[in-house]
Amino acid sequence: MEQKKIFILAGHPNPGETLNRSIVESYVEGAREGGHEVRATHLGNLKFDPILHKGYKEIQALEPDLIKVQEDMKWADHIVIAYPNWWCTMPALLKGLFDRMLLPGFAFRFEKEKAYTWQKLLKGKTARLIVTMDTPRFFDRLFFGDNTNELRKGILGFSGVSPVRVTKICGVKRFSPEQIRAYLARIRRMGMNAA
Repeated sequence: MEQKKIFILAGHPNPGETLNRSIVESYVEGAREGGHEVRATHLGNLKFDPILHKGYKEIQALEPDLIKVQEDMKWADHIVIAYPNWWCTMPALLKGLFDRMLLPGFAFRFEKEKAYTWQKLLKGKTARLIVTMDTPRFFDRLFFGDNTNELRKGILGFSGVSPVRVTKICGVKRFSPEQIRAYLARIRRMGMNAA
């Protein structure tokens, strides 16, 4: 199996013990066991202003933690983002991280000569989203549709990351300890395979 450079981002704002942290740790263990190079970052440990105060009219200077995340994304062949689904989307702090650091010149570049075209500067990378939610799978799909489009297509896809695969872990509020262990074992196998 081809060895990959993997960047994994724990997208839960709480840096303490959460299911998302356990998911990231399981993926990291599996990836290292599979011989892959791994860099991991926990959103809750980063220091940055998540608000893009003036849009792209005036680029805010990036804090050192955001520069490090950019470097890790550039370095990686495969990007893994594990986050909870809150109100049918990612946590606001995670969205703020993308607003601030996925800038023109880093993630994309508009072509001035051609209307509505852009260069996808993160092309050649793949990604896996691991999304946890309390909602049971059936209700999630029936009532809310695909709530990963914003990150899967609008952010990563726009920047050239493809394919972006999704693993949804639904109904976590009702999980038994055995179910959690089974999911973590599955995540560990994903890490071994850099999937």
